[in-house]
Amino acid sequence: MIYYGLSLLLTWVFLVVVAQDRQGLEIDTAFAIEAVKRAFPDAPNNYVPAAVNCPSTRPAVRGAKTLSPEEQSWLEKRRNNTIDPMKDLLGRLNITGFDINSWFAAHGTNASTLPNIGLAFSGGGYRALMNGAGAIAAFDSRTNNSTSSGHLGGLLQASTYVAGLSGGSWLVGSIFTNNFTTVTDITSQNTGDFWQFGNSIFKGPPKSGIQLLNTAQYYSNIYDEVSNKEDAGWHISLTDFWGRALSFQLINATDGGPAYTFSSIQDDPQFISGDIPMPIIVADGRAPNQTLISGNSTVYEFTPYEFGTFDPTVFGFVPTRYLGSNFTAGQIPSNDKCIRGFDNAGFVMGVSSTLFNQFLLQINSTSISPSFKKALTKILQDVGEDNNDIADIYPNPFYHYNSLSNPGANATTLTLVDGGEDLQNIPLQPLIQPERSLDVIFAVDSSADTTTYWPNGTSLVATYQRSLNGTGIGNGTAFPYIPDQNTFVNLGLNTRPTFFGCNTSNMTGPGPLIVYLANYPYVFNSNVSTFQDSTNNTERNAVIENGYDVVTMGNATTDAQWPVCVGCAILSRSLERTNTTWPSVCEQCFSKFCWDGTVNSTQPEGYAPPTTFSSLKVNGSAKLKRVGPLALLAALVTGASMM
Repeated sequence: MIYYGLSLLLTWVFLVVVAQDRQGLEIDTAFAIEAVKRAFPDAPNNYVPAAVNCPSTRPAVRGAKTLSPEEQSWLEKRRNNTIDPMKDLLGRLNITGFDINSWFAAHGTNASTLPNIGLAFSGGGYRALMNGAGAIAAFDSRTNNSTSSGHLGGLLQASTYVAGLSGGSWLVGSIFTNNFTTVTDITSQNTGDFWQFGNSIFKGPPKSGIQLLNTAQYYSNIYDEVSNKEDAGWHISLTDFWGRALSFQLINATDGGPAYTFSSIQDDPQFISGDIPMPIIVADGRAPNQTLISGNSTVYEFTPYEFGTFDPTVFGFVPTRYLGSNFTAGQIPSNDKCIRGFDNAGFVMGVSSTLFNQFLLQINSTSISPSFKKALTKILQDVGEDNNDIADIYPNPFYHYNSLSNPGANATTLTLVDGGEDLQNIPLQPLIQPERSLDVIFAVDSSADTTTYWPNGTSLVATYQRSLNGTGIGNGTAFPYIPDQNTFVNLGLNTRPTFFGCNTSNMTGPGPLIVYLANYPYVFNSNVSTFQDSTNNTERNAVIENGYDVVTMGNATTDAQWPVCVGCAILSRSLERTNTTWPSVCEQCFSKFCWDGTVNSTQPEGYAPPTTFSSLKVNGSAKLKRVGPLALLAALVTGASMM
């Protein structure tokens, strides 16, 4: 089971790693902070959604039978732009007996025959963000040394979609909101505010940084922005406060970029030209007091173009840019204006990670203004202790839409929660949709499924079970057969990369190969406590370095054939589609890395894997005790310390 305390970790992240060939990560201090580009302050009134004139073609709810025209147009450019980096990557992976140049010469003029790649980054708070950052750096050809022998640089450039959930959404959202910057660019700055997680989110940025706020000003700024939204007539929740706090750490802009929107990514020249993948952030729909399981949840996605779901319950999308508009029965009334600015970038990341809402209440009341403390207390009282993980999307964009199947059709507010609450902690649903035609998904799992905070395949099990659900919630998606969690541990499927869906004849329909990459200790016990509220740079860098090793198998140190097998996984579906004879080395790879159907469901003993290589030494960091929301509220109101 995914542990719901799951990384209350505000430990967060990313790369500064030593320049060794096995580690593959090197920070180039020549990168200046100015090199970290940003998205656009696109909202008309900072954090407060505001009315604007609608475009000539008025926004409306679109049925989910196909991809949007915007995504289809972008996809044509993106697929063509993945050809050269994919050819370069596969050439470097050196698949014995396979002539890459000849194969691309025969098929490279038709992108639809070539591999279509997706990346998925699980939830798990700051642990997920750090581990995922190592993976992103390993897949990024811009990372120093990542294109050397044994490395996987270029996989990011060859991918079409990158999905994130909860802590994974912080990673994906931050990288893309800052205009697809690199992990090394960001972490090369060891001072300032951006991704400096030694600065607790409870205190805000130091006075010396770009944000220029002390602790009191930080809280006052967050309070004022959210209060302005409420005063303008909008519903607010703890997610508004949480999203604004996240923005200060994730968005490289003054005051956390209150006018920065997720939809503004579509205006990035790199995105417009199809030079970078499409980011997708995932959340679940949940009514107050409802218990979610994978079989009854509606999985929503945010892309720069649209917000909505392929699930048959709602089966609709609205333009992300115009969230907050009054879409009644699928249409904005002719006398209504459109709304812009609701899709604040920090808010979107906060919506995907609402399990951390109550963590915001873990603050020392002597450090904040009485008005901020009063606001948080009122919010918690209004939503109730059991529903403090809910984010309000108001007005409901699917109000009176698909009323026969939509459980929230008569609700004026759409309530969303952390995307991992239905146990699908890896954001696979958007990537297995038939309309997106993905061939392979590299699924990075940083979940805390075991009592020792390591993954055990729970998320894959949940997605597989959902695909079999008799209610049709899976909407025709096909997913490989997945064994139970005990089998994952007993057979070591979570200790090394494992392929699922190798034999397409055993699947219920066309679906991608899943390359499962579970967090595992190579050079550091990266199952860091889910209750840290900060992390020093040495620990941050160690977790990121370990994440690099997780996806590269220590740059092929533990298995020299791994890079070749990554190439075989990428090519698998495309070789079938083009009736190309498989090279024998790929047969060997699939024999080694594919789950062979063996099941061992006996209860395993405690799971505590040893580090593969010599463990990195890091400085200690503060720990946070686990407490419930009522205790947190009591500490907030009385001023008692819970640290």
